[in-house]
Amino acid sequence: MNSRWLQALLAPVLVFFCLFAAAQVPQPPEVAARSYLLLDVSANQVLASREVDAPVEPASLTKLMTGYLVFQALQAKKIDLQQKIQVSERAWRMPGSRMFIDPKMQVPVDDLIKGMIVQSGNDATVALAEAVGGTVEHFVELMNQQAKALGMKNTTFKNPEGLSAPGHVTTARDLGLLATRLMQDFPEDLHYYAIKKYRYQGTPTANDTNRNMLLFRDPTVDGLKTGHTDAAGYCLIATARRDFPNLQGRRLLAVVLGASSETARANEAQKLLNWGYTAYEGLKLFDASQPVLQPQVWKGSDDTVKLGQQQPIVLAVPTGSSSRIKTQVARPDPLVAPIRKGQQVGTLRILAGDQVLSEVPLVALEGVEQAGIFGRAWDAVRLWIK
Repeated sequence: MNSRWLQALLAPVLVFFCLFAAAQVPQPPEVAARSYLLLDVSANQVLASREVDAPVEPASLTKLMTGYLVFQALQAKKIDLQQKIQVSERAWRMPGSRMFIDPKMQVPVDDLIKGMIVQSGNDATVALAEAVGGTVEHFVELMNQQAKALGMKNTTFKNPEGLSAPGHVTTARDLGLLATRLMQDFPEDLHYYAIKKYRYQGTPTANDTNRNMLLFRDPTVDGLKTGHTDAAGYCLIATARRDFPNLQGRRLLAVVLGASSETARANEAQKLLNWGYTAYEGLKLFDASQPVLQPQVWKGSDDTVKLGQQQPIVLAVPTGSSSRIKTQVARPDPLVAPIRKGQQVGTLRILAGDQVLSEVPLVALEGVEQAGIFGRAWDAVRLWIK
């Protein structure tokens, strides 16, 4: 058979299959920003992105890392919410967005956090950095250490507030990671990011409104932070939590960097969130600590072990495609005690047809000690016969 004739015959078929495959993956909307990222936090999946590793100035999104370290210090009881902080000359003289505190004031940590988050106050941010780190310089060292610990590979901080400085850079991917870990590690502190209005007593009333417009537009949005400098453009990290019949509290996170205005960054973030919730559906495959399987254990004090995950196992799939989802488990066989609680014992593969969508580690939900000498000997004989 002539090869050219065969190619001509197969070409329409190949085009059909390519178009069919492309149709299975929802195409994201056009986003007017330099870079963006849409994360399904519940499923730990990227739904859409562009230029996520391009270096950018984070502007006041820097304050997410400052907040992370402040909440960490509160958790470790190094500082207290009611502790009053003396405002330094350095904090008072900070340019840009301000809470309008001055050296005559002693401001509680709780109010400084609100001033940093709601008003994006650079003065409040420096006061908190000095309270936690002793000096701003040492606090910046802590910021970079924490960035490294979180896996933010392309981020370097030069200050706690986000004003432009040489080498003060990050990426959309790193900011998505930071925001996700902030929500996961300090859920009890997320209420600060949903506050719409706040001002400290004695400061201007005109400076009391959160710049995150989506807090006023969309009741499911509960954070997180805006940012703007001339170099960075208008930036927003927005997160929403919506309930669905098959998945309560499904959370998405949109990172929009380098938009042209306050309104544009809000519109583009809203566009991404709405698209993510409609183009993809969340499937909860297993609850937290629900056994995925319970295989036999040899030479152990128990005959079986429950395998699963401490967190719910959730997957985001194109809307309408959930019927194609199936799971497979890969694990060692035989399983021989001892097995530690939390030890990875297998992997759950989640597939759409033959395509692997995700692989989730399966851990022992409980420990299994070794059996006594006679039990181990008996199982050794049984294994040999098997």
